[in-house]
Parts: sequence; structure tokens; C-alpha cells
Amino acid sequence: MDNILTIIISGIIGIAGGFGIAKIIEKSNISNLIKNAKKEAASILKDANLEAENIKKDKILQAKEKFIELKSEHEQVILSRDKKVAEVEKRVRDKESQISNELAKAKRVNDDFEAKTIEYTTKIETLDKKQAEVDKLHKSQLQQLEVISGLSADEAKEQLVEGLKAEAKSKAMSHIQDTIEEAKLTAQQEAKKIIINTIQRVGTEEAVENCVSVFNIESDDVKGRIIGREGRNIRALEAATGVEIIVDDTPEAIILSCFDPVRREIARLSLHKLVTDGRIHPARIEEVVAKTAKQIDDEIIEVGKRTVIDLGIHGLHPELIKVVGRMKYRSSYGQNLLQHSREVSKLCGIMAAELGLNVKLAKRAGLLHDIGKVPDAESDLPHALLGMQWAEKYGEKEEVCNAIGAHHDEIEMKSLLSPIIQVCDAISGARPGARRQVLDSYIQRLKDLEEVAYGFSGVKNAYAIQAGRELRVIVESEKVSDDNAATLSFEISQKIQTEMTYPGQVKVTVIRETRAVNIAK
Repeated sequence: MDNILTIIISGIIGIAGGFGIAKIIEKSNISNLIKNAKKEAASILKDANLEAENIKKDKILQAKEKFIELKSEHEQVILSRDKKVAEVEKRVRDKESQISNELAKAKRVNDDFEAKTIEYTTKIETLDKKQAEVDKLHKSQLQQLEVISGLSADEAKEQLVEGLKAEAKSKAMSHIQDTIEEAKLTAQQEAKKIIINTIQRVGTEEAVENCVSVFNIESDDVKGRIIGREGRNIRALEAATGVEIIVDDTPEAIILSCFDPVRREIARLSLHKLVTDGRIHPARIEEVVAKTAKQIDDEIIEVGKRTVIDLGIHGLHPELIKVVGRMKYRSSYGQNLLQHSREVSKLCGIMAAELGLNVKLAKRAGLLHDIGKVPDAESDLPHALLGMQWAEKYGEKEEVCNAIGAHHDEIEMKSLLSPIIQVCDAISGARPGARRQVLDSYIQRLKDLEEVAYGFSGVKNAYAIQAGRELRVIVESEKVSDDNAATLSFEISQKIQTEMTYPGQVKVTVIRETRAVNIAK
């Protein structure tokens, strides 16, 4: 037991002694580490101070160099500004010198002006005095003349003016008449030659169109099939085409009535296809009408292309070609519009060639002059202005556009093509059988011609003859002299020309007769 206790105590003492030795050794190591760390820190601090000193010296040197550089630039800027200031001062001195010279010059001019003003004032005063003396002398002379002649100055003036006016008017009318006659002798023959030659070279047949088409059928049995049960087929056909279909007692015929020739043609072709096919019912009718309408549109484009090629016109816009094709199905006063436009185009080409103008432009304007008559939608504009707008829209030349717009005097004519288009349009429309006029409008035109003549004083009777191509005016011999008759004829023709629209020309003949009647008993 004592041994064990001794061992334990020895062990404890050994452990305590080992722990103390370990602490002493650890303490010695830590002190060494601290010394080494202090040495390294002192070394690092010394190196850092050296490096900092070097950096400081470099930065000071850089700052000095930058300062020298900035100082040099500043000196250059100052020198430049001094130079500019010197230049400005020089310009100011030059301006001052120039202004002083101009002021001196202006002063001299002003002095001269004042001297001349004084001189002119003196002369005006002298002239006023002389004018007063002249007026006084003139007045005394007039008084003496009035006493001698027995007439006042106003009466003498009036008599002199009236005499001179009558003489001048008579001589003027005589001169005008001679001039007109002389012009007619030289120009009328050439104009007639050109127009007649043009008309002779273009000869086309005219067919007057109406508002109905007749569809021939093989037998009257087809009429019942076209009408359908309770009229379904005919109602569907009228609704699809917009054409009134008249089925009456006319043998083997159905009448198609519509103002639009395109619709009538679509209805006619659709009926032909339906009757040939035999299947007639509302659904089939709509299908056939739609196909026929597409076919007519294609045909319109084809007609336009053929027309343009036939006339030798190139570079026409596709929309204008389509408009030209639609003319085939339009008419004006019963005259087919496409046929009329082709004829006008040929007439214009020939007339332009005779006059030495551009033939291609003339034919182009002649073909397009009535495109305003086939609008896509209703318009309030006259057809000439509407056609001119279309031509401008689709890139036509200014001469062509002006010719289209001016062929009915809607606008001012600006080129030589314009009167040619107007004349050729009148020639095409005025030929016998070319157009059909309503009787009422024809009679009204004759009445308007006569009313124009009755509007002048001294007219006793007026008669429109030769289908409105001549106006015979009978005047009262007491009120109208022979010289006044020529004047009256000219004034009536001018008024008809400015106020009325007519094809061709109107001849005005004034007839004056003096009769002396006595009876021998």
C-alpha cells in the first residue's frame, strides 16, 4: 500500500515537473518568435520608407514636368488670343476708316441734293406762273371761239367725239371685215384641205347602241325553265346581274334591259351558258354569273391591250389600259365610246402629222380624251377634268393631260395638241349617223340659238336652220344700217361661241332689206 502511494506521488511530481519544463521551453520559443518578428517588421518598415521616399521623388518630378507643360500651353493660348485681338482691332480700324469715307461721300451727295432741290423748286415756281398765264390765255381763246361759233366748248366736244366715234367704228368694222375675208382666203382653204384629208383617211362605220339586248332562244319551253318555280331562277338571275329580264309573248326571244352595257353583256353570256348547259337553278346561276363577270374583266383588259397595240401607243399604265377596255361597253349619245376614241386618236394622229406636231402624243391624247366617261365611282366633276386627273395620277405627260382637260374648254389650252383633240372630237361626233340625240334636247338647242339672236336690238325674226348649223337673222332696216349689220353678225357669232355648246360650227347670216312700195292708180 505504501509502495503504491509512493508510486502515485512520484508520478504526480513527475507530471508537474514535466509540465513546468514544457512551459519554460514554450516561453523561451515565444520570446524568440517575438524578437524575430520585431526584426522583420523593422526591416519591412525601413524598406517601405525607402520606397515611399522614391515614389515621392518620382511624383514631384512628374508634377514639375506637368506644370512646365501646362505653362507652355497656357502661353500659346495667350499668344493666340493676343493675335486674334490684334486682327479684330485691325478690322475695326478698317471699318471705321470705310465708314468715315462713306459718311463723307453721303454728305457730299446730300449737299448736291439740297442744291438741286432748291434749283428745282425755283423752276417749278416759274413753270406754275407760266402755266397760269397759258390757262388764262387758253380760256380767253375759248371764249372768243364760243362767241364766234355760237357753240359752247362742251357742245363742240360732244359733236366732235360723236363724229369721230362713228367714223372710227365704221372704219374699224370695215377693216375687221377686210381682215377676216383676207384670212379666210388664205387659211380657210388650207384648213379645209387638212380636215377633209383627215376625214377621208379615217372611215369607220357607226352602230347606234340602245339600252336593251335581245337573247334568242330555240323554243318557248326554255322561257319556263329560265323563270323557274315561282320565279326563283329569274329573280336570282336579276339579283346576280343587276339586269331587268323581260319574258313576254315575243316568240323565241327574251329581252335584257339595263343602262349598263357591261351588265347586259354579262347577263347575255350567262343566259347562253345556262341554256346550253341545261342546269338552271339559283346556285348554278350565281356560279355562272361570277365566272362570266371574271371572263368579261379579262376581255376588257384584252380589248384595251389590242387597242393600244393597234394604235401604236406604248408605255400606257395598266389601269389606263383597263379603262380603255371598259370603253367598249360604254356609249355616248348612242356612239360607242371605244370606237369614238379610236377614231379621234387616228384623226389626231393624221392632223398632227399634217401640222408637223408629235404624232404619238396626239394619238395618245386622242385615245384617252374621254376616259372620264367610264368612272369606277360616281363623281361630280365633268368628264374632261376627271379624265385629266386620272391621266396625271398615272404619269401621263403635261401636254396630254392638258389636252384631255381642255377638249371641252373646262380649262385653258396650254399646248397645240389641245385644239387638235377638240377639233377631232367634234369631227367624230358631228358626222352624220355618228350620234343620236334626244328630240327634246335637239329642239331646245334650236330655241337657244334663236333666243341668242333675239337678245340683240333691231332683230325682227331669227330662224335656226340646217339642223342648227346656220342661223338666219332678219333685222329692221330702220334700226340697223348696213355697217351695223356686219357688226351685229359678228357679235351674235361671238355670243353663240361663248355661251353655247355645239358640234361643228354655226353660220350666222344677217339679212337687211329696204323696200320702197308705191301704188299707181
